[in-house]
Amino acid sequence: MKRWRPVGLTRRHGLAAALALLILTDVAGWPATASAESGPSVSSSFSPDKLGRVGDYLRNEIASGKIPGAVLLIQQHGRPVYFQTFGVRDVATRLPMTADTIFRLYSMSKPVTSVAAMMLVDDGKLSLDDPVAKYIPAFADLKVGVEKSGEALMLEPLNRPITIRDLLRHTSGLTYGFYGDSAVRKLYAQANLFDGDADNAEFVARIAKLPLAEQPGTLWDYGHSTDVLGRIIEVVSGRSLFQFEKERLFDPLGMTETAYFVADAAKQPRVAEPMPADRFITPVAGIRDPMTPRRWQSGGAGLVGTIGDYARFAQMLLNGGTLDGRRYLKPETIALMTLDHIGPETGIVRDQFYFPGASSGFGLGFAVRTSTPPNTSWPLGEYRWDGVAGTFFFVDPKHDMFAICMIQTPSQRGRIQLELKTLIYEALDR
Repeated sequence: MKRWRPVGLTRRHGLAAALALLILTDVAGWPATASAESGPSVSSSFSPDKLGRVGDYLRNEIASGKIPGAVLLIQQHGRPVYFQTFGVRDVATRLPMTADTIFRLYSMSKPVTSVAAMMLVDDGKLSLDDPVAKYIPAFADLKVGVEKSGEALMLEPLNRPITIRDLLRHTSGLTYGFYGDSAVRKLYAQANLFDGDADNAEFVARIAKLPLAEQPGTLWDYGHSTDVLGRIIEVVSGRSLFQFEKERLFDPLGMTETAYFVADAAKQPRVAEPMPADRFITPVAGIRDPMTPRRWQSGGAGLVGTIGDYARFAQMLLNGGTLDGRRYLKPETIALMTLDHIGPETGIVRDQFYFPGASSGFGLGFAVRTSTPPNTSWPLGEYRWDGVAGTFFFVDPKHDMFAICMIQTPSQRGRIQLELKTLIYEALDR
């Protein structure tokens, strides 16, 4: 299959530029296009003129000094209908944003780890109903921290074990220590979880010494569940998380730039940076400089990668688990992952930190659209996730498409994601 990159990336938008975006050419270093598995490509249903507004929006964000640059891909029927780079990857170096720019993915690591775990489920080596303690015995002795007014934190026994399903849908009771002010979250923040150069086994052993924030299966609580899942992948497979992902996902898919840090000094200038005033002062979720080698392979937040790599992953999902004739997951497994697993019938509560939003449930690794938000045409069944540094993606099976935006802007990410998605769907002719 030919390698591709749309040409005409610096031209003003309009019909000519939009058509140029569809020209395929051989370019070394750009991953091969991800292909649909359902048959010949059909014509795009996007308006070239309306797609021009998407580029205008990002150029305006750069001109107004809010972001250094971005890369955006919209792919439908297995072919790119819009691909463009904008601005620079770093305002200090002024190096232009390119297709091979490397981004901190943060929580966009979670869908990758979730898929890796479900591959083991498909292999018959892991079950969704398995207790976590089957693979990490220390989890059998966990307690739940209960706050009562005017009293010290009380520790209560588990009503039931944490399961693999709980880890995938964030109902394990494990949390993060960098948001919220509950007593358990404060314990997480004070526990020195990220000290030294711990590997996944050591990190999970530290987590197991802390109380849960709530009983398993009672509340959607965003935290270290996927990091623990990554350790379980190691225990079951007998490999490090990266080794397993590399052998089963990254190498076969052609995700050659995806890793847990950028070890090669020659690649480090390709790492995108936020605006100088828009950078994390302290590590988030324990992730520090992506160019510093570390033993900890955070399944929840540790990956770095390029838009081309993630496009291969997204197309595999959209294809129902296959890409270029190779199967990674069963179609029924993809269908299961993209159902809502925390709906009203489950009794799982959503609090003020329910990040998927009111119109979405949560599956096994993704937020899943369950109702159409007001004043939008966003389809039911669309699934997605994002990263705290600004990257985001969504997969839309109804329209046989996905979109990925790679950007590094912690402070502007929510606003930009919402406005870009609105513009993308306004460009979709029906």
